[in-house]
Amino acid sequence: MNVADTRETSRGAVLSVRGLHTVFETREGTVRSVDGVDLELGRGEILGLVGESGSGKSVTGYSIMGLVERPGRVAQGSVTLGGRNLLAESPAGLRSLRGRKLAMIFQDPMMTLNPVMRIDMQMIEAITAHEKVPRQEARERALRSLVKVGIAAPEKRLIAYPHELSGGMRQRVAIAIALLHKPDVIIADEPTTALDATIQGQILYEMQRLCRESQTALLWITHDLAVVAGLADRVAVMYAGRIVETAPTRELIENPRHPYSAGLIAAVPRMGRSHGEPLAQIPGSAPGALEPRVGCAFAPRCSSAQALCRERAPGLTSPRAGVSWRCWFPLGTAVSEMRA
Repeated sequence: MNVADTRETSRGAVLSVRGLHTVFETREGTVRSVDGVDLELGRGEILGLVGESGSGKSVTGYSIMGLVERPGRVAQGSVTLGGRNLLAESPAGLRSLRGRKLAMIFQDPMMTLNPVMRIDMQMIEAITAHEKVPRQEARERALRSLVKVGIAAPEKRLIAYPHELSGGMRQRVAIAIALLHKPDVIIADEPTTALDATIQGQILYEMQRLCRESQTALLWITHDLAVVAGLADRVAVMYAGRIVETAPTRELIENPRHPYSAGLIAAVPRMGRSHGEPLAQIPGSAPGALEPRVGCAFAPRCSSAQALCRERAPGLTSPRAGVSWRCWFPLGTAVSEMRA
């Protein structure tokens, strides 16, 4: 990426991740789960982070939040939020930011909710942990937050225990808690994966609306490209711990540059397919986390791979701000773009 592009993408970014490396020390060796990730989020922007299971998506989210536990550790990089490098913050400093400036929605809402506490008590505590407000005022804010995420009969849900709510309702409560302080950034780790299609669609709509209204930036982590197609402003595709392509959503879907991105798009089920027609799939499997990395990690699965791909890892090509890829022979790319 040239200097001009770096300045342009950094301007106004609420969250900036640079050179993030997260490793896990095991008896077999060092697992490089996140291997030099760069990400940026602007205020009110929705960025979809997609890739197969094991690509490092969730670990990226946990690294940003400072929630990586031993034997894992963030080995290198910076995560800047509002001018503060989160990786340099003390545990107390991180706790003061989580929930207030930076929030996370987990795939399992019970990672957010305490099973033995009523919803109102949990939401009130989430507010008073960061602000000195009367409990009645905190309760009213909690009620308004439930209304925002489309929960019917919010007064009744407020005095319920988590086990008395459906899975979709619990996830809405978890989202309501994340929105209590109108944080600058929310990281959502596949929060709708376990929900049926109707509830999933409702939650996606609510999240998109709430982000637009509150100008909260959202990093939506998922393996489902079809989900982010209707949700995200931009998409970052992750493979083997690295971001291999980033582009505005429509541009990436209509004109993917990296063969892995094209493979993910081709694998999405579509209307009009012939009965019994098999779904497209990417051959082979992702490299093991302990395998030595020489050349492009996707080369063994890529039909376009050449000798260079197996010998040297491609650098980052960025013809303009917000668009980049890591590929020696990108799809549908003009020579002028490859030299940018």
